[in-house]
This record gives sequence, C-alpha cells and structure tokens, in this order.
Amino acid sequence: MTNFTLHTIDIPSLHRHAIGFDTLFEQLNRTFANSKSDSNYPPHNVVRIDDAHYVIELAVAGFAEDEINVELKDNILTVQGDQTRAEAGIEYLYKGIGSRNFARTFPLAEHIEVRGATVRNGILSIALEQIVPEEDRPKKIAITFAK
Repeated sequence: MTNFTLHTIDIPSLHRHAIGFDTLFEQLNRTFANSKSDSNYPPHNVVRIDDAHYVIELAVAGFAEDEINVELKDNILTVQGDQTRAEAGIEYLYKGIGSRNFARTFPLAEHIEVRGATVRNGILSIALEQIVPEEDRPKKIAITFAK
C-alpha cells in the first residue's frame, strides 16, 4: 500500500487536471503553508454545534481586552495576541503559564460568516455560521420519462 505525504502529492500537477477547482487548490495551499509554520500556541478547539454553526475556542488567559485582535480577510480568520505589559520587577520562582505573543490563522470555507467573538473565563470563543445562498443549495431535478 502506498503512503501519501505532502511531499509525494504534487498539488500544482493536480491543478492542471481539475478544471473549476481553483479555489479548492488555493485553500489547500494556504492550509498546508499554515500547518508548516503554526505552533500549538495557544491551544484551541473547533466545535461543531450543528450543521451550520461552529465555534473556534482559544485559550487567551492573561491577555487584556486591548491585546487581542480578531480579523477576517479573504476567508482567512486571524487571531492575534500581543501582550504589551512590561513585567519589570517581577521575580518568578516558577513560570508555567504561557504568556507569549501569538498569531493563529484559520482558513474558512465559502459562505462562512463570523457572528461574533466573546471572552469568558480566559477562553476566546468565535461564533461562525455557514449561510448557503438559495441558488447554491441542492435542488431536486424532476425526471421525465419518454413514452
């Protein structure tokens, strides 16, 4: 059995044989590019509420309101945390709580809209909703039998 890895699949050559899937390949390229550079900080969850509602949860304990930025551009959701407070004069005997700056990106599919973001108990929750336009929903096609 052949094991496929990112190195064995040539996405540009697949692109030549798949007409009309341009955005799919662009999303794959962005996803793989992000997966190479992303660390696991801050920890996060992606929760499916139902078929049309999702929530991205990020652990942002220790970040103040003005130190977190959530931005959506070109179907890429970017969450940044930039702590500007100086810790001068603090002597830690043990420092186990992560407090470094971060930037996480989440590629979103078409028709996903951000409904809001809230922080509760140190968890940033970003509510997402998939809204498929009527013209893109599946349609039943009537079959006519010729006699």
